[in-house]
Amino acid sequence: MAPPVFRLAHLTDPHVGPLARPRLRQLLSKRVTGYANWRRGRSRSHDMAVLSALVADLRAQAPDHIACTGDLCNIGLPSEWETARGFLAELGAPESVSFVPGNHDAYVRGSLEGLLDACGPFTSDDDGRTRAFPYLRRRGPLALIGLSSAIPTKPFVASGRLGPAQLAAAETMLRMLAQEQERPCRVVMIHHPPQPGGAAAGRELKDAREFTALIGRTGAELILHGHNHVGSVGFMPGPDGAGVPIVGGPSASARVGSHDGVHGGHDGMPGRRAAYYLYAFTREGGRHAITGLRRGLDGDGTVTDLGPLALTQG
Repeated sequence: MAPPVFRLAHLTDPHVGPLARPRLRQLLSKRVTGYANWRRGRSRSHDMAVLSALVADLRAQAPDHIACTGDLCNIGLPSEWETARGFLAELGAPESVSFVPGNHDAYVRGSLEGLLDACGPFTSDDDGRTRAFPYLRRRGPLALIGLSSAIPTKPFVASGRLGPAQLAAAETMLRMLAQEQERPCRVVMIHHPPQPGGAAAGRELKDAREFTALIGRTGAELILHGHNHVGSVGFMPGPDGAGVPIVGGPSASARVGSHDGVHGGHDGMPGRRAAYYLYAFTREGGRHAITGLRRGLDGDGTVTDLGPLALTQG
């Protein structure tokens, strides 16, 4: 008999719109530059019709769980919080969808708190606590560890930080899970690329070296992130020397032809086209086997199978 398969879908950086016109007092902050960027072209880079097509295809695949790694918002307006909650609810019920925030969700002070008030059930841990990171959710063979790298920053800066307390708690959690008799498949969710050099200066995770050292001590089976708006696969050394796969997803709302030059690339590269990733997990003896498939826009703008993800080194 074939081993049971658990399927996890991952999408990121939907930048859900439309964006309501802010009040003047709401622009007396970093939002003024963000809103100007939105009006100048960012609104045309993120296509809600594309996002709807991807979500429809994702739901048709009927995954067992969905991970969303941040940037539901654009400039952190209060009007965006309910829109964000509605988007997550469209993906599924809170127990079936896990969310971690991104830098646009924490655009200015107070933005992240407002968003988590609205979307807290999608970040709740197994005990029902919300707004606490890291959180742990057990789903099938998976242990989903949700981290928040979202912090408010100055204009033209999009960096993130976990901080010593969250890093220490994550290490304790990962060690505890590794010591269980039937060790779960530990899937870490974070918005920023967690490895040194994973994003350009001013966009990076400030404590990427500390996180890398943590994984070197505890290990993990899979790390999912967003932020760069490009599909990528990298590896981080685990305690046994084997590479832990780090997979970044493209923006789930990227309009074809719209991301040229965004974050240092062009969407002529298939990795910049809107997509989500679908993972299958099976237990083989004492280890977890993971395969990944990319589903997203082809050159004609149709959602289709874009091929497998290479999740092993060598």
